[in-house]
Amino acid sequence: MIEFTRPDGRRAPAYFAEATGESAPGVVMLEEWWGLNDEIKQTADRLATEGFRVLVPDLFRGRVASNGDEANHLAQGLDFTDAATQDARGAATFLKATSERVGVTGYCMGGALALLATMHVPEFDAAVVYYGYPPPQAGDPATIRIPIMGHWALHDEHFGIAGVDALEGQLKAGSVPYEFYRYDAHHAFANPKGLGNYDRGAAELAWQRSVDFFRRTLE
Repeated sequence: MIEFTRPDGRRAPAYFAEATGESAPGVVMLEEWWGLNDEIKQTADRLATEGFRVLVPDLFRGRVASNGDEANHLAQGLDFTDAATQDARGAATFLKATSERVGVTGYCMGGALALLATMHVPEFDAAVVYYGYPPPQAGDPATIRIPIMGHWALHDEHFGIAGVDALEGQLKAGSVPYEFYRYDAHHAFANPKGLGNYDRGAAELAWQRSVDFFRRTLE
């Protein structure tokens, strides 16, 4: 665990997974609604072994949910605008001190935050979003100017595929470079310890696509 400085000058905690080589590309990873738990730390460690410096801001400031009700309570209490424009941007600035290019990725709640960050944080160079998007009033996806990759579940109970279709239409209207993949799976299909919807095949395919995408856009 380390601390970084937000644009407003406040200090924020984060989990840092270092890659070999100080000039490796950076990735800000935004957590699911469970918080900064062992699963998200292991995911950051795994991405670091692929050659990326990964910083995961602790958005809930040390609180971790053990069940869905607790997770929902923590997520509802989070200021999404603050998380995207302060925590995410501060984390990007921290990584850019030694990484020329920095991406952002997130899962579920973190996926929605990652999309918000692409609209409001100029430091990011690419984004990978897993099954999460913000409400329409949060910003205009057509204004995004970096490449985006999205992984979506056709049977998502929390972020409906109709919302993904609408998002895709906005990206097309703005000529945003994007790659969307839809999987015959349910919400949180990439998390083996989440809601019980883990799909190994979809998860591994999405992971490899994400790593390849970040290598193309950040290295």
